[in-house]
Amino acid sequence: MEGLLDHILRDVLTRVGGVDRCVSEFIRVTDQLLPSRVFTRIVPELKTGGRTAAGVPVHPQLLGSDVQCLAENAARLAELRPEGIDLNFGCPAKCVNRHRGGAVLLDEPELIHAIVAAVRRAVPADVMVSAKMRLGYMDTSKTLDVARAIHAAGGSEIVVHARTKADGYKPPAYWERIAAVREAVPITVVANGEIWTVEHAGLARERSGCEHLMLGRGMVADPGLALRVAGARATPVPWRELLPLMQIFFDQVRATVAPRHQGGRLKQWLHYLKRAYPEAEAAHAALRTVNVADELARRLFAE
Repeated sequence: MEGLLDHILRDVLTRVGGVDRCVSEFIRVTDQLLPSRVFTRIVPELKTGGRTAAGVPVHPQLLGSDVQCLAENAARLAELRPEGIDLNFGCPAKCVNRHRGGAVLLDEPELIHAIVAAVRRAVPADVMVSAKMRLGYMDTSKTLDVARAIHAAGGSEIVVHARTKADGYKPPAYWERIAAVREAVPITVVANGEIWTVEHAGLARERSGCEHLMLGRGMVADPGLALRVAGARATPVPWRELLPLMQIFFDQVRATVAPRHQGGRLKQWLHYLKRAYPEAEAAHAALRTVNVADELARRLFAE
């Protein structure tokens, strides 16, 4: 989730609990071998055993279309000992697709097979290789071809976002179409897309036939969602318990993000939290015109 769910938010959300694994924002690979510092800048958890402070493993994600270059970068990334490496065949952003990255590759199952196979060969056997895909680029005609290509190339897990690139992020998500993918390949298939509530999670499981789910924006909007989906919590995390976590988040933002962007990061999260918390809606409205970090912190956390 480029520009939203970075290592700071991963840290805070995994402290809440219920998350088995995280996948990083994509690391763009074009035509060069990236230095290790690029990987650790985007995925600083690689410096701490590839896990968040709560102990949740983080799988770095690579995005690109150059087979050899992706394999070489995966090999270098594997030297940092992540538990797994994920490959992005799902990003719908026009700027990414225009440069032959993300969902545009869903029209080329042969290329996807080559990428997954090259990465699988390039990394140790104990490093998991997985892939994120959508149902297709402009249509769903090659959904199963792509899934079979990933499996045949040695991928051990596929996350399927239940929309095409053409669908973007517009509701609904077509979870029922993931069922055919699950039946087509003998590896783990994870359902993803438009899972905002426990009820959505139940429907996604029922319609897709998948046991495992990937949460995205729904987890940002409701940090206790994973716990409730797992049956480990009956009610949302109270606002009073969430505020200290938000303070940890904002402290880290202030330590690592340029001052002009600090307030925007906090307001961005508040914007998502408005879906589940009336308190967030009130705070977002009250702080909308405040941009100085000290003032934001004083007004939100000092009460």
